[in-house]
Amino acid sequence: MNSNLKLNNRDRAVLLKAPFLAGLSQEILVRLMSAMTVSTLPARKFVAREGEPADAFYCVLSGYVRLFRLSREGREADIMVCAPGDTFAQCLLFGENAYRYNALTAEPTTLARFDMQAVRELAQQEPEIAKAVIASISRNLQDTIDCITNDRLFTAPQRVANYIVSRCPAEVGPASIRLPFQKNLLAGMLGLAPEALSRAFSSLRKAGVTVRGRIIQVGDVQALRESDASRTR
Repeated sequence: MNSNLKLNNRDRAVLLKAPFLAGLSQEILVRLMSAMTVSTLPARKFVAREGEPADAFYCVLSGYVRLFRLSREGREADIMVCAPGDTFAQCLLFGENAYRYNALTAEPTTLARFDMQAVRELAQQEPEIAKAVIASISRNLQDTIDCITNDRLFTAPQRVANYIVSRCPAEVGPASIRLPFQKNLLAGMLGLAPEALSRAFSSLRKAGVTVRGRIIQVGDVQALRESDASRTR
């Protein structure tokens, strides 16, 4: 791991557009970034482990981080996949002092690490920082509610179809997208077992969806959107 790296232009742009930081004044940004270090980690490296003391929260600058919990039997339950611009563990700033899940890099990843205690002290001094943290936690809560709703209301093919449609560059006609990560990570992101994801892709063939590795091709985006397989009707 390389620590205390300087931000390159791309990573700086991602960081400043992150919901947690967007809208903060320049003066506050400088103070907040004084509590930050930048690190690069290889794939499959633990950033945090469930139960460990929570001494930092993170913003993903590049790569992906998988958040999950383990049962006593060793079964894994995916919580979310954090993409560039996503922040995780900031909810612990005002709550518990131990991580509630495991965070594992899915590929080589660059992270902005914010020291928990330093940001806590800054938030007490600067209401603007406290408001930004609360707003970030609120967005995460809304995303969690949406995720639970999708799990309860929609079938596996519907979840996969909605994911595909939401990422197609065109509204109608043929389209092609490339998954940004391995399919097993997509399965966890959508709350599916890998075999359930494979079955969902198979069922979507009749709606014009074909999968080759990470490439997903759609015969007609509008037709997929209006099909029984999709919830976006």
